[in-house]
Amino acid sequence: MFHVALFTTAVVKIALAATLAPFVDEAFYWQESRHLAWSYTDLPPLTAWLIAAGEGLFGHGVLAMRAPFLLIGLALPWLVAGYARRLSGDAGIGWQAGLWTLAMPLAGTLGVLALPDVPLTALALLALDRFDRAAREDRRRDWLWLGVLLALAWLAHLRAGMLWLAGLVFLVACADGRRLWRRPGLWAALGLGLAGLLPVLVFDPAVGAGVLQFQAVDRHPWRFHADALAQPLEQALLVTPLLYGLLLAVLAGGLRQPGRNRPGAALAFAASVLGGYFLLGLFADSERFRVHWPLPGYLPLLALLPLATQRWRARSRRLATPVLALAAAGAALGSLAAYTYLALAAHPAGAAVLREHKAFPEHFIGWNEAGASLRRLLAEPGGAAPLLVADNFMLAAELDFQLAGARPVYVLDHPLNAKHGRARQLAIWQRDEAALHALGPRTVLLAVEETAGREREQVHWLAGLCRRVDGLVPVARVDLHQGRKRIAFYRGRLAEAAVTGACPYPTPA
Repeated sequence: MFHVALFTTAVVKIALAATLAPFVDEAFYWQESRHLAWSYTDLPPLTAWLIAAGEGLFGHGVLAMRAPFLLIGLALPWLVAGYARRLSGDAGIGWQAGLWTLAMPLAGTLGVLALPDVPLTALALLALDRFDRAAREDRRRDWLWLGVLLALAWLAHLRAGMLWLAGLVFLVACADGRRLWRRPGLWAALGLGLAGLLPVLVFDPAVGAGVLQFQAVDRHPWRFHADALAQPLEQALLVTPLLYGLLLAVLAGGLRQPGRNRPGAALAFAASVLGGYFLLGLFADSERFRVHWPLPGYLPLLALLPLATQRWRARSRRLATPVLALAAAGAALGSLAAYTYLALAAHPAGAAVLREHKAFPEHFIGWNEAGASLRRLLAEPGGAAPLLVADNFMLAAELDFQLAGARPVYVLDHPLNAKHGRARQLAIWQRDEAALHALGPRTVLLAVEETAGREREQVHWLAGLCRRVDGLVPVARVDLHQGRKRIAFYRGRLAEAAVTGACPYPTPA
């Protein structure tokens, strides 16, 4: 059954990856893959390296860009199954754990998009598995593999620091962990693991400081916000309520087991990651999507769930069997809902359905249509080829992807660029507004995403556009889904000096 479910999931995920327009962050990561470096101001380099590998092997396109992430996402249920088998010594337990992983929406859909959480999640589980082996058998190769995996995790995202916190909890709080402090292999693994920070901090210190500044300081208010107390409810909806309850029951039951019988590293990892992200969420960034952060913490609980179900059935089969069946059905329906949402987001008619249900997929919609309009404008005869300019980094990245990087796309200094940690990177690439003006007076083709950001802030931004570009003349427009996505194109010239006085946006916003 596991293999049939995995094959079906693979077909669905490949179809979605081949049809969904790039998510806005994906498009920027793709731009980073066109400028390979040791680090970037928003992220360590592994995501860009994987995208570059995908396009290097398969050419330009959404499926090629996502291919490495698809493979990692499809491997994740295998990894959970293998980990469960090693914990239990039973292959059947492993396949059951793999099925639970496929059913859980957060884990089952992983890999459809080219995002850093895909390699980070897989590396977290691999590191936990290798740590278990090293702690039991104390083999040098297991410690060395652990160090390599920890180093790669740093290259995926700075949230790899949560893996170190989880390890510290086990080494301090568990008797089995405290015995490991005297083992040389542990220190070798830790030293090798820290080497993963070298590309970020040493090879390009200015950029490394940028990613640390953004991920640790700029994006977080670092003050308590009570709305974050709803995180468990958010997680319950995403994991699906019954399965979420079962996983918490596995964690609570495991922590109550006698020390010799419980899988201490797995439980310490799950408790540290889930608890750590809950506490962090009370003070951290609440504006950007972050509900996927705790995913690595659920994986060891999924591996332990089949063993727990055996105990529950032994105690009360009449109660356990229907509850488990309902949990499995709920998780499967949750995954089906997630796949359905992505399938609807991939097509204009489907996006209209989501719009009616107040779930408009704005970050997937409009990019193909905008790219088609841009290509028509560039194909028009006469005149020198204008400079391409977008009013924010998201639109610039999407248009750059649509043109396959054939022409540079410059970006005006939109507030969104700094808010999302991309302003410094654009300056490094010399694609920001300062680099644009350094070229001197030139004709430009300006793309404006009128629906980007909050409406009140965007009105002020649009009203000031002609202070940046003179003589704006509308030449094309993409208006989708009753104005939910609006992208306009203008011809103009770079403003040589600031324009004063009233400056209305040329078309209604």
